Amino acid sequence: MKEVEQNLMEEFEMFDDWMDKYNYIIELGKELPMIDEQYKTPEYLIEGCQSQVWLHADYKEGKIFFTADSDAIITKGIVNLLLRVLSGHTPQEILDNDLSYLNAIGLREHLSPTRSNGLASMIKQIKLYAVAFKEKYGTN
Repeated sequence: MKEVEQNLMEEFEMFDDWMDKYNYIIELGKELPMIDEQYKTPEYLIEGCQSQVWLHADYKEGKIFFTADSDAIITKGIVNLLLRVLSGHTPQEILDNDLSYLNAIGLREHLSPTRSNGLASMIKQIKLYAVAFKEKYGTN
């Protein structure tokens, strides 16, 4: 996880201004691991996001793998910033991650209040999946 976080911080350091960083986030949105259409239902919608964001989690061999989609391209990029770090890890690793890299790249301070609320909702849902899988399977 820390290596992926470090790579993301280095990627964002390449850009001087936030317009370039927003464009990069949009590019990241195009690389988002896409959710299967069967999960684009109200059950998988994240509440609290201005845009529609669907998030699905699979549990395989002790690790959680996420897929997602959104109707807003910038939101897809923001989701991908989370999934690049958190997907493919154990529930405990996900719960223990403080997501400090989001502050380090300046994301939180450059989001509108509604997008900040959406980011918080995405993080909350990812952590809820981690808690649920940890309790269900009794794993770390």
